Amino acid sequence: MSLQVQNLTKFYGQQKAVDDISFTVSEGEIVGFLGPNGAGKSTTMKIATNYLPPSSGTIKIGNYDVANQPLEARRITGYLPEHNPLYLDMYVHEYLTFSSRIAGLNTTKSRARVGEMIEVCGLALEQNKKIESLSKGYRQRVGLAQALVHDPQVLILDEPTSGLDPNQLAEIRKLIRNVSRNKTVIFSTHIMQEVQALCDRVVVINRGKLVANDTVPNLLKSQSGSTALIIEFEGGVSLDELKSITGVLNVEEAGNFKFRITGAPGIDLRPEIFRFAADRHLSLLGLKQEEGSLEGIFRELTAAV
Repeated sequence: MSLQVQNLTKFYGQQKAVDDISFTVSEGEIVGFLGPNGAGKSTTMKIATNYLPPSSGTIKIGNYDVANQPLEARRITGYLPEHNPLYLDMYVHEYLTFSSRIAGLNTTKSRARVGEMIEVCGLALEQNKKIESLSKGYRQRVGLAQALVHDPQVLILDEPTSGLDPNQLAEIRKLIRNVSRNKTVIFSTHIMQEVQALCDRVVVINRGKLVANDTVPNLLKSQSGSTALIIEFEGGVSLDELKSITGVLNVEEAGNFKFRITGAPGIDLRPEIFRFAADRHLSLLGLKQEEGSLEGIFRELTAAV
């Protein structure tokens, strides 16, 4: 089953949160849905799962129009919202059984699927605990199990690893990879390593507009000719001073007297920075050219205009 977004627009009052975006997630594909906070990612996902109506445009899951055939679309869709809405006073096994019955599974199928999800999601030791007693990592596992319990063909995950520690993040990432086989998946995240590890393709939106839709290798190849340097001084330098260097386009703080400097295409900033440091008698502790990365692409695509 594919997910098709066609000319989708959403207004909140006078504010346009989603601005005429179109893209398709093909059957069996894993797509990362990226954008800065407030870009319209969660709004798009809420429309795709029929929690919000569109102002205009359509989303189809398989052959079902989400707005006009909501029940049919929901039966084949699994959804994990950004803020995982769990019933904290329920036991894990009880909650998953409840979720499966809400999804329309009969008693026999519900028992089988709940058992399978407890095994797949690593919840065997936690299944008889109340959800309120679980760590955030295990609560995310319960949320994923809920999204998968009715065996959906399309999986929509809104920042499934937000707030997890590195160990929990690795576990959930592995779990997503395992459960995503033979499913169509779209998930939002701010963690670029996650995108490179899991995704076949990336869709990027900024201020409600679609700004990229391509594979990670193609995006990396398309990065502009601008160069970025990470530099560190012993002290005594300001952003304004660094911005005055010939060829500098942008300067960002990256730590105490540490900066990320973006230069104009075709200009090697290193001689200029050495001259800048020498003229001001500054000690330059480090200078490193930043490798092409998805983080750099993301900055370019979502930079404030």
